[in-house]
Amino acid sequence: MGSLFTNDYSETCRKEILDAIAAVGCGQNRGYGLDRHSENAEKLILKRFGVDDGSVFFTAGGTQTNMTVLSFLLKPYEAVLACNSGHINVHETGAVEASGHKVVTVPGRDGKVLPEEIEAAVKRHCDEHMVKIRAVYISDTTEVGSVYTESEILKIREICDKLGLLLFLDGARLGVALTCAANDIKPELLGKICDVFYVGGTKNGLLFGEAVVFKDKALAEEFRYHVKNRGAMLAKGFVPGVMFERAFTDNLYFDIAADTNRAAKYIGDNLRGKVEFLSEPVTNQIFVIVSREKGEALMREFGCELWEDRGGSLVVRIVTSFATTKDDCDRLLGFFNK
Repeated sequence: MGSLFTNDYSETCRKEILDAIAAVGCGQNRGYGLDRHSENAEKLILKRFGVDDGSVFFTAGGTQTNMTVLSFLLKPYEAVLACNSGHINVHETGAVEASGHKVVTVPGRDGKVLPEEIEAAVKRHCDEHMVKIRAVYISDTTEVGSVYTESEILKIREICDKLGLLLFLDGARLGVALTCAANDIKPELLGKICDVFYVGGTKNGLLFGEAVVFKDKALAEEFRYHVKNRGAMLAKGFVPGVMFERAFTDNLYFDIAADTNRAAKYIGDNLRGKVEFLSEPVTNQIFVIVSREKGEALMREFGCELWEDRGGSLVVRIVTSFATTKDDCDRLLGFFNK
């Protein structure tokens, strides 16, 4: 099979990351994230995101992270609010709700939660006969590839402060969000306004792993107990420590994301005027509206995923990764030029 555009985690990892793991070799490290690599990675991440007194914890993947964090933040009768297209609502097999917490959804716009929707939902959940909304879940990028602007995310923080809500940001694709041309958010802003967010490694050139950042150490108190209780604590916790240490020793984490975005931009620029986009592509997810015949061929030949079946036409998702080459892109573009 040739070039695939299924997702951004079908390849192993960037060479620099693999080299960092190899350099550690069979040297012994303390387990469960208590090693020197994890400690150094924590310092580097906190500094990059402008967090003065926070904590970082390393987990394996996005669904596990979302479920573990939210089930820690919420009391048994509390709920999380998310856009109806949010990952915790549509792509996690009810993991958050299986932990005992309802996901209250709102329509949003372009995959983004709107402040007025948050306030209206909290007002609707008005007494003890309904779950109490305690946290707001957002993701950057969103599930449909859009990104929040600084103004939008500040307004969400404002309404969270007004209503006493926690703000949790899913950063599985945070790298491509922060390096795309449409972004105006600096990493340091997230460290100031998100109660908890995570820096995605699985979808950004690492072998696996997410770095969960708590802005306030007090909020993270006893989180390690909860991580263990949820089966999310890695015995070889030094492995993601090594990877994130390398990714944040220099600008590698953001360089990987920028490469991913460049490949997507090249495809998007060359498809413009030839196909209809579901929305203007700004990150590494491109959604094209094509005939059923072409869509089925696109999925068959390039591994692209079906996003929406419209009867006569299909919405198909194209995703670039850190390993996508210009030749890969040209082969895909050649398909559309037939």
